Amino acid sequence: MIGKLTSPSTIKYIMGKYDFKFSKGLGQNFLINEMVVQDIVDGADIDENDCVLEIGPGIGVMTYEMASRAKQVTAIEIDNYLLPVLDETLSAFDNVTIVNNDVLKVNLEELIQEHFNGQPPKVVANLPYYITTPIVMKLLEDELPISDIVVMVQKEVADRMMAKPSTKTYGALSVAVQYYSEPEIVTVVPPSSFMPQPKVSSSVIRLRVRKRDDLKLTDKKVFFNTIKDAFGKRRKTLLNCLSSGVLKISKDDLKLIFEASGIDGIRRGETLSIEEFATLSNEICKYIK
Repeated sequence: MIGKLTSPSTIKYIMGKYDFKFSKGLGQNFLINEMVVQDIVDGADIDENDCVLEIGPGIGVMTYEMASRAKQVTAIEIDNYLLPVLDETLSAFDNVTIVNNDVLKVNLEELIQEHFNGQPPKVVANLPYYITTPIVMKLLEDELPISDIVVMVQKEVADRMMAKPSTKTYGALSVAVQYYSEPEIVTVVPPSSFMPQPKVSSSVIRLRVRKRDDLKLTDKKVFFNTIKDAFGKRRKTLLNCLSSGVLKISKDDLKLIFEASGIDGIRRGETLSIEEFATLSNEICKYIK
């Protein structure tokens, strides 16, 4: 009988029994802090009516807790060596399905339809930090039928996702995340909460996915290219950034665009709100083919 999954001794027992070794390539760090597990699941507000899509279940620490609360949990695990471990640690549940695949390669829209019968799931993930942001942005940009994303990220990345205009951490990631969702910090997690310990502090962030149309964008691609250009050279003015970026707009046209949008071209991108970026990009659309 396997003991508490957050216990280091249990993890060592599992590693010995299944000849499992932590993979640096997969960035594996298992939670050994029971309170953090509770905080994550509480932060996701999971109850018996919820479906959960978990990415990176590991040995099933969070999966176990979520399965005891949710209607259905489907977990995507890339590591073949963890499949027999999950079979044992989650054997008490009949509402858990493990999908052995790479989340960046699987068709998530089809998977969600197949496993949740059209109900938008909550996504919960504890992933290698080098791949967390690409996965979060894929989930958001693909506009999948999901209601929330609750994910463990480096604390500095969470701070950037939450950042407001005119702050040091505000950037393209801040605008993109806040365009697609309403972010909030669930909890801050010290390195001692993991085995093995990472070198950085972590934060659990909840992104409440929104289907926004309030910005009334003329062209979403132009909107995000405007953001990309505006933050491309943080110390330069909007006039200089937008005239030398991917949009390739002349300075003469930009002066007209700034006048029409009511935005001063000598401002820097980091001072603009999402609404101002929307206004600016809609005016830009009038000047590009």
